[in-house]
Amino acid sequence: MSATSHSARTAPIEYADASAEVREVYEDIMATRKTDWVNNYWKVLAHHPPSLRRMWANSKEVMGPGALDPLTKELIYMAVSVTNACHYCIASHGAAARKKGMTPQQHAELVAIIGLANETNRHAAALDLQIDEQFR
Repeated sequence: MSATSHSARTAPIEYADASAEVREVYEDIMATRKTDWVNNYWKVLAHHPPSLRRMWANSKEVMGPGALDPLTKELIYMAVSVTNACHYCIASHGAAARKKGMTPQQHAELVAIIGLANETNRHAAALDLQIDEQFR
């Protein structure tokens, strides 16, 4: 077994094999994203339709129109995914960020910020820094 494989990977539920309830969510995903496919995250969540519906509703609400522009939302998602070491989410939201206009220079700067923030966060935690009054 390779270092990146999992012993109990759950098979994705393809559209053709999905229940009517799951197909309804898949169709909303495709319509919302203006695409003809559903990625594996949703296909594996489909084993528990309530989780699939809930997470899709959450995703549509949080990643939909708001005060932050779509690219900024994807960059934030990528930063959190890198920090959590979620390779799937890094790939998925990296592709979404590129589709929304992320340039190679923006990606390089994002990676630098992620590295800096993780290092300084660990320093601040290890040093048990008192928060400056000016930050309150």
